[in-house]
Amino acid sequence: MEKWFNVGKIVNTHGIRGEVRVISKTDFPEQRYKIGNVLYLFMPGSNKPIELTVKTHRTHKNFNLLTFEGFENINEVEKFRDGILKVPESQLGVLDEDEFYYHEVIGCHVVTTEGLELGKVTEILSPGANDVWVIKSSEGKEILIPYIEDVVKKVDVKGKVILIQPMEGLLS
Repeated sequence: MEKWFNVGKIVNTHGIRGEVRVISKTDFPEQRYKIGNVLYLFMPGSNKPIELTVKTHRTHKNFNLLTFEGFENINEVEKFRDGILKVPESQLGVLDEDEFYYHEVIGCHVVTTEGLELGKVTEILSPGANDVWVIKSSEGKEILIPYIEDVVKKVDVKGKVILIQPMEGLLS
């Protein structure tokens, strides 16, 4: 059975020429939204994807704006609103050492170098210079860990364990 990975959500149309606004969920928008690339649209309540080929891509404010081959106007793409754009696992590229896909990090247990179990990574935020990993403790408390060399010492995605050295004040 094919595994699918989210690359973005169509939140609206843009203009009248078939352009859609996408909130991107990928670290590789230039690769995922490249002209000629195939994306798969999953609509709410449907598990059968619609295959779409990227015709144009540009960025505007915080959105990626896309058009797809064969969809020339707003009336043809309006129905795509709230759909999730995905790629199959076979389209995931090989990453460099110390690079990870979000889905590999989410669900990992986080432990300090002193052996204190903090919880699991539930979400990854990308607010600026570095990612921030959201850890949910067994008590339900959220801890924000910056993904920087000084803090994150080892990531074992196969073993689903992340070793961190908390900076002063990080856990208080």
